[in-house]
Amino acid sequence: MTDRETGMHPTPPPGKTDDELATLDVTALLRYGIGFGGSHRTALFGDGAVGAAVVLDRQGVLPRAVAFLAQVVRTGGTGYAAALPEPVPGDAAAQLVRGWLQSAASVVRTVEGDQDVARWLESVAALMALRLTYRARTAGPGTG
Repeated sequence: MTDRETGMHPTPPPGKTDDELATLDVTALLRYGIGFGGSHRTALFGDGAVGAAVVLDRQGVLPRAVAFLAQVVRTGGTGYAAALPEPVPGDAAAQLVRGWLQSAASVVRTVEGDQDVARWLESVAALMALRLTYRARTAGPGTG
């Protein structure tokens, strides 16, 4: 019998750790997720967004900086944002994000493509904000 026939829910696959997600090739995920869509886009907006959030969080980038960058992409385009000298604060983070944007810009051909990149950045910012909120709530009084 299948899970559907028995009414039981399948066991979800084990999750990935922050360390595993932080090693994902976000540059490639952006290139293929934006360029090809389908399962590539699913991976980009799933593990790719979480991995990007982990990496940027570890580098001290605030969610609002990534949300602002999403607005820049939405209004100026991915190519414009990729040419910014400091797309997010911090030299290492800026270099990393610039590489991500350059990868996405290499396949974006339409305004809709720019909107997809902006939506992805908004997803990353939202995940970063959730991580901050969770840390603040679990740190307890007087520890944060």
